[in-house]
Amino acid sequence: MKESTKKGVFLIAEPFLSDPNFERSVIFLCEHSENGSLGFVVNHETNLFLGDVLEENIYEDIPLFLGGPVEKNTLHFLHCRPDLIPESIEVANGIFWGGDFETVKTQLNAFQLKPEEIRFFVGYSGWSGGQLSDEMQQKTWIVTPADREFLFATHPRNFWREVLKRMGGEYRSIAHYPIDPNLN
Repeated sequence: MKESTKKGVFLIAEPFLSDPNFERSVIFLCEHSENGSLGFVVNHETNLFLGDVLEENIYEDIPLFLGGPVEKNTLHFLHCRPDLIPESIEVANGIFWGGDFETVKTQLNAFQLKPEEIRFFVGYSGWSGGQLSDEMQQKTWIVTPADREFLFATHPRNFWREVLKRMGGEYRSIAHYPIDPNLN
């Protein structure tokens, strides 16, 4: 396993990736080992809100993201508040995965946990053992370290372009590639 594909990084879809599930996607990688990999697409917002998938009332319309094409009937979350959410797993510096969901709902309704401190996902992106490494060798993904502030503060619509621009150099140019170069 390469150092660049460890957990806690952003996987940025190369500009001409033809898989519609991952076109212009940025995935936050939560697990990566020889047994497989798991992450969440952080920049594909759905038309659903948290209140649409829960029976309980949540005080605010918190958007749901499409975490990936696997098990779209599951709900996951990333956050930056381990002080409020017990049982969280720190994946990268200041970025936590999961935790006690009952506490999350209570904290949201008590206005202690702010919507900009948490992202919810339906489904996830998954790879079997060796599959992500093969995709990396095929240059399907560009890898960069994940950043907590960038993850939670960047608007999903701009995320793919902004993360590339932030990387600078040749990646700044890639950020401006059209989706279909034939239309240029």
